[in-house]
Amino acid sequence: MLEPDVISCNAGMSACEKCGQWQQALSLLSEMRETALEPDFISCSACMSACEKSGQWQQALSLLSEMRETTLEPDLISCSACISACEKAGQWQQALSLLSRDAGGEAGS
Repeated sequence: MLEPDVISCNAGMSACEKCGQWQQALSLLSEMRETALEPDFISCSACMSACEKSGQWQQALSLLSEMRETTLEPDLISCSACISACEKAGQWQQALSLLSRDAGGEAGS
């Protein structure tokens, strides 16, 4: 029997996103963390996109925060997914806050 790897888990999360199954995407991410599989940028971005499509902007923000607490520094795709989740939920203040934080962080680097 084949064992799941990061690529197959990412594909599963992407499929969950397309079907609006944000809870399943987050569950798969959690299962990855409980095993030896390390989520990557694609894993987190796919989950944020699933949250975006389902109006779960707080979950997307939480995922972005979790990325910052690990060795995964958010990239353009993950930040865009989170900003888009906020925008779609009418949380423009949160989106602007993320945008200014990320722009400020890059300028100071």
